[in-house]
Amino acid sequence: MKEAAILLVDDEQSIVELLQTVLLKEGFKIIDSASSAEAAIEACKNNSYDIIILDVMLPGRSGFEATPFLREVTNAPILFLSARSSDFDKLSGFAVGGDDYIAKPFNPLEVVARIRSQLRRYWAANNQSGVDNGLSQQPTQTKSIVYDFGHFQVYKEAGELIVEGKSVACPALVFQLLLFLCRHPNQIFSKRELYEQVWGEDSFNDDNTVMVHIHRIRERIEIDPANPKWIVNVRGMGYKLVQPRTEFGDIV
Repeated sequence: MKEAAILLVDDEQSIVELLQTVLLKEGFKIIDSASSAEAAIEACKNNSYDIIILDVMLPGRSGFEATPFLREVTNAPILFLSARSSDFDKLSGFAVGGDDYIAKPFNPLEVVARIRSQLRRYWAANNQSGVDNGLSQQPTQTKSIVYDFGHFQVYKEAGELIVEGKSVACPALVFQLLLFLCRHPNQIFSKRELYEQVWGEDSFNDDNTVMVHIHRIRERIEIDPANPKWIVNVRGMGYKLVQPRTEFGDIV
């Protein structure tokens, strides 16, 4: 397995040093750090990272404010660290493009476990066929299992989403959720079932996480996300991915 490149972004040097020490003991070797959002964005422009640990309350631009800029240059999972632990704060983190959220104070070994979990999903989604993590605007030529829904295609092995002929950047967990739904078209799954299948752990009633990621899928594949055609909600039951049909009965 490849070496993971990690970027730690926190203005509290004691937290950076703590995480560096634990990560080194756990076998991680490539660990960079930054103390501001601007430095993190610059680091991601010049280096390729597999995961970013991002503090929310940074001097100047916050971690939430920095995330859209980071998403312009990297698809690496973003794990927020924050003393703000309300449901609203967590939802805000997912909404701006984060993949996980841990409240301070935290157990360093839990952070390591979350990092490993995110890396497994990220590498499975993006690196199985050696495809780079750039935001190419052209479809790759890598042969792969493909799920074709006409308006969009999902390439499993390449970890790529194509919408109307163009490659669309898709964070790892958003891609994994879409891929799971593509594997089971026209089947209804509750939010709890989706969480357990994609996140690989009990949901602990964390339904909001699934809702946010469904919204992020819709933003990418739907013509009108407010009136979804492909990812639909079945009231009281859950979500399903449908294959729309024309008036003649053909798959769109």
